[in-house]
Amino acid sequence: MTNPLKPKDRVKIPRQEMPTQPAEQRRSDFDEVNLGLTTVQAHSEASRCLECSHPECVHGCPVGVKVREFVELVHQGDFLAAAAKIREDNVLPAVTGRVCPQEDQCEGHCILGKRFEPLGIGYLERFVADYERSQGTLALPPKAPPTGKRVAIIGSGPAGLSAAGDLVMRGHEVTVFEALHEPGGVLIYGIPEFRLPKAIVRQEIDNLRQLGICFETNVVIGKTITIDELLGEEGYHAVFVATGAGLPKFLGVAGEHLAGVYSANEFLTRVNLMRASDFPDYDEPVYDCRDRTVAVVGGGNTAMDAVRTALRLGARRALLVYRRTQEEMPARKEEVEHALQEGVEFVTLTTPLEFLGDEQGRLTAARCQRMELGEPDESGRRSPVAIAGSEFELPLDLVIIALGTGANPLVQSTTPDLETDRRGYIRANDDTLQTSKPGVFAGGDIVTGSATVILAMGAGRKAAAAIHEYLAAQA
Repeated sequence: MTNPLKPKDRVKIPRQEMPTQPAEQRRSDFDEVNLGLTTVQAHSEASRCLECSHPECVHGCPVGVKVREFVELVHQGDFLAAAAKIREDNVLPAVTGRVCPQEDQCEGHCILGKRFEPLGIGYLERFVADYERSQGTLALPPKAPPTGKRVAIIGSGPAGLSAAGDLVMRGHEVTVFEALHEPGGVLIYGIPEFRLPKAIVRQEIDNLRQLGICFETNVVIGKTITIDELLGEEGYHAVFVATGAGLPKFLGVAGEHLAGVYSANEFLTRVNLMRASDFPDYDEPVYDCRDRTVAVVGGGNTAMDAVRTALRLGARRALLVYRRTQEEMPARKEEVEHALQEGVEFVTLTTPLEFLGDEQGRLTAARCQRMELGEPDESGRRSPVAIAGSEFELPLDLVIIALGTGANPLVQSTTPDLETDRRGYIRANDDTLQTSKPGVFAGGDIVTGSATVILAMGAGRKAAAAIHEYLAAQA
């Protein structure tokens, strides 16, 4: 035990609040909202850890970060050692410290949370990763000798990056193929700058390059090259498909073809990759939000990202239209609070029935209907039920549909012996993530459907372990 305080004294220490930009300031810029803990705050927060003999927080982490051990190192002031400890299991600590839903994972399992506020594990993870970056030092565990085996990873999002890190540390030669011009997947194109600065992602990817991972961009597997070619003339011994689920879902109502109707996927990608946040230095690659009324349909983290982005692009009004109440929103509590602080208007218990346009085919309004909550659905949330005669028109200039995504069929359609389910997701063994095609593994959103960054990373780690065993058996 490194903490001299008795448990009864530790629980009296208040959880440290994350400093943030003032709401009025941040709603008009893309600077990061959360500012990170100070050294004093980090030490105080680490002092709250009860140092459980059987830490449940570790079991709650999809990648198995040794929470107790790294928190002990933070308490001792050895922040670089803490970073090295995290990196034994997590190759993207600066990312997960910012976007991981800790309240449902590690912190959700923290024993402190049964009577008090849980330990700020995410805050401490971010602090350690940011300290490491500020020192210009990369704390890495030792790397195994080369095995002579080559692994191709399709997709450079969280699942692909996590698998790549584990595999290269085991001595395999790893190449990550990315369809777009910059690696990072959803971390680069899907999450806005104010929540996850792109410089953070690029630094983490540079760290992986230092490990020896090769990144090939502008390579569309299924068009540029196929999986069969990777396993054939290209000489790879195994392939991990981690393409994510990037096919947008829509409401399926009339008027979705109108100018001014976006999917959240397209909207956020355009903003992130085409520098919409830097207008007027860059041409704004989205329908002009300035001084307009913008509505986002949905209640998840992507919906929050989209509506808060619209606000920063100058929207006069930024509305979040959701068919349940605020309490049922699946978005992180912190994202909901930040959106409200910034002036986002929640239009709850409401669903669009159709979108209306003018003679030029431009969106002018949404015809909506009021809802009420009925019985719980399969997920346990109460199902929304339409209220007869409650239709009304909501004047709009722009609407963004944030209802999740589906499986992009490109890889599957060009790999005929790769089994998929009825929704187009790749079938993979639950334990090994092995697909129906020998030597091909798949994990993350392309198998499970849309999930969180950390769950995708957990799938990447599981796949890496299975691929390592597969390659060892081929020797």
